[in-house]
Amino acid sequence: MSADRAAAHAPRLTLVQGDLTEQAVDAVVNAANSSLLGGGGVDGAIHRRGGPDILAECRALRASHYGRGLPTGQAVATTAGRLPARWVIHTVGPVHSTSEDRSDQLASCHREALRVADELGARTVAFPAISTGVYGWPLEDAARIAVEAVRAAETAVEEVRFVLFDERAYAAFAAQVR
Repeated sequence: MSADRAAAHAPRLTLVQGDLTEQAVDAVVNAANSSLLGGGGVDGAIHRRGGPDILAECRALRASHYGRGLPTGQAVATTAGRLPARWVIHTVGPVHSTSEDRSDQLASCHREALRVADELGARTVAFPAISTGVYGWPLEDAARIAVEAVRAAETAVEEVRFVLFDERAYAAFAAQVR
């Protein structure tokens, strides 16, 4: 067990309605697509604002360890480029399905991002509402899964900040954090 894991505790949960790319934290979590090469939504915003250094590191990861892309539920870190954070932790959320329970994959995104944060020594981590955009996960359910996963994680991260794009997302997470 690493020293960070030995100091594990429940992180303080905070909520912010705003822009994930403006958060001055140790690490921001990117709701990435498996290619790691940018896309729409949060992923596109992080790549645009963070600049070419993030894409360069993602390309290197694809060339070395993730030739087939980053698997759903896993996480990997890169520089944050021009973002006010030190690192970007990329994780691939599951596409919502009404015929298959993928809740554990969504929870894994949060657990794995915190595991990577611990490896980096990050103490403050900002998360978006993973899988709730084009991946279609119902907001209230995603909020429940995210908050439960973070509360149950063994981590040395001191603050987990959920950064929600609009009032509806903020309300969904607020109902879980109360």
